[in-house]
Amino acid sequence: MERQALEAYLDEFLQVERYKDYAPNGLQVEGCQQINTIVTGVTACQALIDKAVELKADALLVHHGFFWKSEPAVLVGMKQRRIKALLANDINLFGYHLPLDGHPELGNNAKLGQVLGLSQIEVVAQIPQNLLWRGSLAAAQTPAEFAAHITQRLGRAPLHLAADTQQINTVAWCTGGAQDYIDEAYALGVNAFISGEASERTFHSAVEQGIHYFAAGHHATERYGIEALGQHLAEKFGLQHHFVDIDNPV
Repeated sequence: MERQALEAYLDEFLQVERYKDYAPNGLQVEGCQQINTIVTGVTACQALIDKAVELKADALLVHHGFFWKSEPAVLVGMKQRRIKALLANDINLFGYHLPLDGHPELGNNAKLGQVLGLSQIEVVAQIPQNLLWRGSLAAAQTPAEFAAHITQRLGRAPLHLAADTQQINTVAWCTGGAQDYIDEAYALGVNAFISGEASERTFHSAVEQGIHYFAAGHHATERYGIEALGQHLAEKFGLQHHFVDIDNPV
């Protein structure tokens, strides 16, 4: 498959034009013209790039790519080494951030709800770009039971912040670094909110509003969308696909 065709398909499939993002979505580093083998992973770190080289990938697809608004523009040090490895091996780098979070079928939020086994999963319409979701548990659980359930499904114990021990039967979530959606989650009337990280202020929001908060890991909550996207591309276009999970405790 030609690079331009893959880029055009991904941009349309993920509805890139809908999103005002913190980094460019789409092709970030140009490599070879013909793409037969793709590697997917959460973040374009050196370990993932090295694995893509080892697997002789033509393209690397990630959720966290390069050229964030807050990062220095110069190509030195770690950033230079990463991009040099891609260019030296003619590997295309595609990055999709918020469009991958918000995709209604293969997005990080959609997939996290499925992984957690929640029911009545739906997007919260009041929040733009499909970034806040909610669902229900099959049966009410204590906070300790739900924390154990998250641990079992994600392979990582969450940080639990709460004011009381009320049982949980409704949940809202937004993957990654979306802890500040806790106030919107409280306004929905759910018992608990899940995201990836926690800030100092998150504790006070949880305690004072009486909503359970579970920081389940930025990486751990965002593994599933990029893998599903790679599988989708492999099935649709006959590409060889490898998902590589470079573990991250954050």
